[in-house]
Amino acid sequence: MKQLLLVRHGKSEWGNVHLQDFDRPLNPRGHRDAPEMAFRLVQKDLVPEVLISSPALRAFTTASHFEQAWYRPVEKIKQDSSIYEAETPALMKVVNNIDNKYKRAALFGHNPGFTDFANYLSNSNIYNIPTCGVVLIEFPVDDWKEISHGSGTLIDIDYPKSPDGD
Repeated sequence: MKQLLLVRHGKSEWGNVHLQDFDRPLNPRGHRDAPEMAFRLVQKDLVPEVLISSPALRAFTTASHFEQAWYRPVEKIKQDSSIYEAETPALMKVVNNIDNKYKRAALFGHNPGFTDFANYLSNSNIYNIPTCGVVLIEFPVDDWKEISHGSGTLIDIDYPKSPDGD
């Protein structure tokens, strides 16, 4: 059994028009929401063994907040540039290349790619993963390479403003 957490980056700052999209930081709400969502995963006993993040500042900062909330070293976060602005084929490649020693992995990245990918993997109909939203998909396989279209089951979706969250 494999479990994949897709985590959309926290709310980002749009105030500086001179920054490239890649360099946009989290805004105060993004910095607040990420530790809260990490804590919710602890409460659900869903802390992943490996974190793989887009290197974009807002995604990596979100992953860093999660890792710090779990008292683990931020240096352990794997960065994968193919997650930034990725569509389903690129994300599929990242997932299929996860080391099989991990049973639960988390990817940190962006929309619309993450919403599309969650729907692709689980045949779900998620309209939009909100900022700092977390989607959990479970797969009845022992090898990450076996994960493909429709092979997963959507187990949970949570986000900062969800009715179940507060």
